[in-house]
Amino acid sequence: MRGRLDRPGLLFALIGLAALALPFVTFKPNRIVLGEGLPAFAALPFGMAITAALAVALIAGCLRWSALLRLVVAMAGVAIAAISLGVAATHLTPDGNTLARVAPASGFWLTLLAFALMLADAITRLHPPLILRWLLLTGAIVLTVLLLTSGILDGVSVMREYTARQDIFLREASAHLLLAFGSLGLALLVGLPIGVAIHQVRASRRPVLSVLNILQTIPSLALFGIMIPIFGWIAANVPGAAQAGVAGIGVFPALVALFLYSLLPVVSNTLTGLSGVNPATCEAAIGLGLTRTQVLGWVLVPLALPVLLAAIRIVLVQNIGLAVIAGLIGGGGFGAFVFQGLNQTAMDLVLLGALPTIALALVAGIALDLLVETTTRARGSHD
Repeated sequence: MRGRLDRPGLLFALIGLAALALPFVTFKPNRIVLGEGLPAFAALPFGMAITAALAVALIAGCLRWSALLRLVVAMAGVAIAAISLGVAATHLTPDGNTLARVAPASGFWLTLLAFALMLADAITRLHPPLILRWLLLTGAIVLTVLLLTSGILDGVSVMREYTARQDIFLREASAHLLLAFGSLGLALLVGLPIGVAIHQVRASRRPVLSVLNILQTIPSLALFGIMIPIFGWIAANVPGAAQAGVAGIGVFPALVALFLYSLLPVVSNTLTGLSGVNPATCEAAIGLGLTRTQVLGWVLVPLALPVLLAAIRIVLVQNIGLAVIAGLIGGGGFGAFVFQGLNQTAMDLVLLGALPTIALALVAGIALDLLVETTTRARGSHD
């Protein structure tokens, strides 16, 4: 029997079975009070049957199934858990009651985690080709959007918070994207030339990287705080600075702080990528009559592209998360909901800011991992 058991599947099953014994949702008379936790069998119509079905799927996952069957079961488990959350919210909320809230509880998150781990494990075992992984990512995004727009989850507390703040949410989402991608663009604009320069001038590498390492070690909250008096003074004393958008609080200091955090990964990966190119390749290019500038643009940078894309991945995922802190200094973004929710002890509002941040970071990280692999394979095919 031991030989027929799958160890990762056993771990996932234990997580999921423990989750089924925990509160699946929390029913709250209003958005602020703690509320009462209810397990799935008590929160759902036909709750015992749904709980039993989930338990059977988790237990069966302990067996050495084919990876494809494991993938199908995991996808079904994720779908059932998500739909059950919406059904529980509709079932528990009294008709016409606009104050009551049904929020996901620990049991829901752990159930989702168990099936998500099973899903990731199945994909890893299948070793799908690159194009299929792109399709899986696209399909996951499309299905998530369809679920959110279908109305099934409209009764869930975080979706009710979104409905009440839809215009504000879209505005803060735009601000979050501006901070994450704007700081990345600035870092590439400044960091790539610096990386090229220290690759050409070896003596400059140690001092430049030392300064950037110091910047990277400053705690994020401290760096955001340092921006306030510095740019506040500049805005008040430098003519035209305030009119140009410089201010002690708001988007500008948040953008600068994220830009400073982004420099080290961009500069160091640029140096690593350029240094990793075979010197014989450069010598061959020079022998063909290319200038050093042409060698840089036509040979070194294309060959170093996978490493540069890895730097973009690091910076983008990092800045998507760090942009939440911008909410503390008026920079906007999803952090505005997180800190507003913490101040009001409204966890649904915290989730309204935290969940899209996590989702955005996951999608960006996976997409850029796939892009790095795509460019690496393209480079290998030309070597």
